Amino acid sequence: MTGRLFAESSGSSAADRDAVGRSDDGAVGADLNWAGNYRFTAPRLAEPQSVAELAAVIRQPGPVRALGTRHSFNDIADTSGTLISTAGLPAGVEIDADARLATVGAGMRYGIAARALQEHGWALHNMGSLPHISIGGAVATGTHGSGNTNGTLSSAVHALEYVDHRGELVVTDRGHPDFGALVVAAGAFGVTTRLTLDVQPSYLVQQDAWDGIAWADFLADPDALLGSGYSVSVLTHWGVPELEHVWVKTRLSEEEAAVGLAPERSLLGGIREPAGLALEPNLTERGVPGPWNERLPHFRLETVPSRGEELQTEYFVRRSDAAAALSAVRELAGVIDPLLGLSEFRTVAADEQWLSGAYGRDTLAIHFTWLPDDAGVRAVLPLIERALEPFGARPHWGKLHLFDAERIAAVVPRLADARAVYERLDPEGRFANAHLRRLGIR
Repeated sequence: MTGRLFAESSGSSAADRDAVGRSDDGAVGADLNWAGNYRFTAPRLAEPQSVAELAAVIRQPGPVRALGTRHSFNDIADTSGTLISTAGLPAGVEIDADARLATVGAGMRYGIAARALQEHGWALHNMGSLPHISIGGAVATGTHGSGNTNGTLSSAVHALEYVDHRGELVVTDRGHPDFGALVVAAGAFGVTTRLTLDVQPSYLVQQDAWDGIAWADFLADPDALLGSGYSVSVLTHWGVPELEHVWVKTRLSEEEAAVGLAPERSLLGGIREPAGLALEPNLTERGVPGPWNERLPHFRLETVPSRGEELQTEYFVRRSDAAAALSAVRELAGVIDPLLGLSEFRTVAADEQWLSGAYGRDTLAIHFTWLPDDAGVRAVLPLIERALEPFGARPHWGKLHLFDAERIAAVVPRLADARAVYERLDPEGRFANAHLRRLGIR
């Protein structure tokens, strides 16, 4: 691939340690995940600084699992053997302008790669709310971003490189018959080292906040709100009469950005917040056009994101079922809201990744950011999952849910096909763990 290489240092040690190392943006203990709700049990952590070092670790006997920036809320990344941090692997962004592709290190944070792309006039189609998450980990767990016509983050993956169970480097792309199983795979078959992503010329986005939109008006026509911008997020509790926050991110041309969005613009009877309001310092700017990478995420790259100690859950249903599914969950407002920090609703376009939450269907993502009450959350999850069962809800792989293998198989149509690929590529189960077996992925 032709292009320039823009190096980004990751700053990790090459030495193996006896415990999982501390995260640099919010983990509260040396062996905890970012949120502090899960304590890793793996007896060893390896921090390879090259693909050769990674291969050497994998060639040693025993189970292994890749570890990204630890933004999962369950045991999906844990192992009884060796955790392998991807943070120290070669980073950088290599752009092929002719092909509109960029190759990035799997351990890089999305925000760092996005900043490098923007500096050279290129962009991704979508970003998650946190720019701090690793590219490899976010793709592997089906993280999605927002927008009726925007695919998940994984939908931009054109090719990937990974080290397999033999310690051999493998390169594969969209033309391979297994590719649909390999992109969103929860680390089930190897350790991804680099990904090649579709890119496009840089663009501008303006983010605006709207208040005063009634729940009833939203449910009467969810698409009128969720389709009102390039990327839309609804943030609210369930038992209130009005949606608490609606963030609309509008893609603008240079000419439109110079003029700005008309202040009289109306949205389902809501009122747009005036520009210049004081925001929490970790939130991205509103009311003013700016580069895509500084508006599509909710949080600024240079700050500590979100609460940290929160718990998170998310389910995916058909976008056409939005009103019915949200109404069903709203019946549980009395038991949900006392445990809830905030819920968020976003849409994402259908994709072809077999284990993606948006596989084969335009999707509404129903997200819960919980207060740090594990027992309380686990008590209410069965009620939510029962309410969403008629809509074929799929869980986010990296967040809290109570699905088992039977229930996963009922809502993920290509689960068996994906599992067959993983068993063939990793016949000894080196990359399997208790979590993947519990869900029937391995």
